[in-house]
Amino acid sequence: MWQRGWRDQAWSQIEKPDYPWDLIIIGGGITGAGILREAVRAGLKALLVDARDFASGTSGRSSKLVHGGFRYLRNLQIRLTFESVREREHLLKQGRGLVSPLGFLMANFVNDRVPAWILGAGFILYDLLAFRWGTRHYNPDDLRGLCPPLTTEELIGGYRYIDALTDDARLVLRVIREAVREGGTALNYARVEDLLMRRSGLVEGVLLRDQAPESEGRTIEIRAPAVINATGAWADELRTTVGGRPRLRKLSGGHLVFPLEKLPLPRAVSFFHPDDGRPVFGFPWEGVVIFGTTDIDHGPVPQPEPAISQAEVDYLMAAVRYAFPSSDLALDDVQSTWVGVRAVVGTGIADPSKESRESVIWNEKGLLTVTGGKLTTFRLMAHAALRAIRRRIPGRPSFERRLRMLDKPPAVSSLYADLEPTARLRLVGRHGADAPAILAASEPGELTSIGKSPALWAELRWAAQAEGIVHLDDLLLRRVRLGLILPEGGLPLLEQIREIVQAELGWDDVRWASEAEAYARLWRECYHLHGTRHD
Repeated sequence: MWQRGWRDQAWSQIEKPDYPWDLIIIGGGITGAGILREAVRAGLKALLVDARDFASGTSGRSSKLVHGGFRYLRNLQIRLTFESVREREHLLKQGRGLVSPLGFLMANFVNDRVPAWILGAGFILYDLLAFRWGTRHYNPDDLRGLCPPLTTEELIGGYRYIDALTDDARLVLRVIREAVREGGTALNYARVEDLLMRRSGLVEGVLLRDQAPESEGRTIEIRAPAVINATGAWADELRTTVGGRPRLRKLSGGHLVFPLEKLPLPRAVSFFHPDDGRPVFGFPWEGVVIFGTTDIDHGPVPQPEPAISQAEVDYLMAAVRYAFPSSDLALDDVQSTWVGVRAVVGTGIADPSKESRESVIWNEKGLLTVTGGKLTTFRLMAHAALRAIRRRIPGRPSFERRLRMLDKPPAVSSLYADLEPTARLRLVGRHGADAPAILAASEPGELTSIGKSPALWAELRWAAQAEGIVHLDDLLLRRVRLGLILPEGGLPLLEQIREIVQAELGWDDVRWASEAEAYARLWRECYHLHGTRHD
C-alpha cells in the first residue's frame, strides 16, 4: 500500500468519469480518518483528501494524551468527560502498543486556587465515569517518592490517577491505512481549490489540485452526493465559501521537549500554574519529556507550521522551574518545541481555557462541517457526522458503533524473534497489520533503535517504501518522530537516514539535497527554540 507510484494510481482511479463516489472527506486528521474508516465499513465508496500530509495539522501536534478530560469537569462538561473516558477505555483495550495507560500525579501546592478536597471529589467522579478505580491520595513525602524531581517546597500533597498517551500521528495513519486496506481511498497533498455547486445552490463535489512536486499541479473535478469538511482549525475557510460566517476560535497550544536526563520524570505530573491557575503537565514519551501546554488565542488565520512564541516559552519555563527547582532547567535544555492549533466555537468569553471543547456539526448548503472535540472522541465525532449526512447518501446506510475502533493486530510469528517484548508491542501497536511486512523488509542491523529513541531504523525504511512520503518532513516529523525526539531534530543523522531511504523514495541527489535543506530550515524555524518568534 502506497508504494512508489501510488499517487499516479490513485489519481487514475479518481479521474474515472464513471466512478461513483458516495462521500468526499476533506481533512486528513483524526476526525477525517475516523469518518473514512466508518464510511468504508458501511460499504461506501469514500475518498479522503488533505492539502498537506496526513496528521500534519492539529492531530499530529496534540499533547499526545488520550485523556478523559478531567480538566473539563472543572467547567461542568460532564457529558464530554463521560464520553471521553469511555472512548479512552476502548482505545486502551484495542490499541495496545499505540495507546498506553499513563499514571498521573496531580500535585497540590500551597497557593493553588482549587482546594485539595475539591480535586479529590473530582477524581472520584472521574473514576466513576470510567468504571475504573485508580485514584489515591499521597502526602508530600510519598509524592516525592513517586516523583523525585518534584522538589518544590510549596508541595502539600497530591493525587494519583490514570489516563493514557499515544503517538497521535501514528494513530491517524493507522486508522487511515486500515480504511484504505478495506477499500477506501486517501490522498495527501491534494488541495481542495473550490467547491462544486449544483444549480440548486447545494455542494456536489470539489475541484482538487495535486500539490506533490512531481505532479505539475494537475487538477480534477470530483462529484459525490455528500461532502464533509473535517479540516479542524481550517474549517471556517471552506465554510465561508458557501456563505457561512466564521465561528471558530483558534487556540495555540505550545509544548517544550526536554531530554529525559535533564528532567527525569518517571511518570506524568500535572499541577496548576502559579500565575493563572491553569493545569499544566509533564510526562515521559518516546525517550524524552514533554511539558505543556499553553492555551492562548492563535489569531484568525491558522498557520500551517506554527512556531512557539517567546511568551509561551516564558510561561512554560516558569511552571517547570516552579515545580522542579532542583532540576535547574534552562532554555538551552529545551531540545525541541511544537505548537498545535485547535479550534473551539468562539463565544466571546475572555478566558480561552473556558471555551467548550465539545464537537459541533453545521450543515450549510450541503457542506457538512464537523470540528471541535478531541483526539480521544474521534469515533463518536465520525458517527455523528455520518448520521447527519446519511439521508444524502444513496441507500441510506447504517453505521455500526459496536465494531472495533482498531483492527486486531496480526498474530506473533517468528519474525518478531529479534525484538524485545516492549519493542515488539510498540511496533505492532503503531503499525498494526503492517508490522510483519516491516520486519520482512528490514535489512541487517535495522532492528535497532535510532539514537536514544525507541524508533527502529527499519521503520524509516518501511515509511519510505510504503507510507506515502512526499516530503522529508513527512518522514521525520510524522511517520517516525525523530524531529521531535532526537537532538537537533535528527539533522546529525541525516546521512545515515539518506543511506536507508533515498533509494526507497526514488529521489535523485538534487531532490534529496532540496528536501534536506527544506527540512533543516523548517525544523530550525518552527521546532527549535532559537527559531521562536517574539510577540
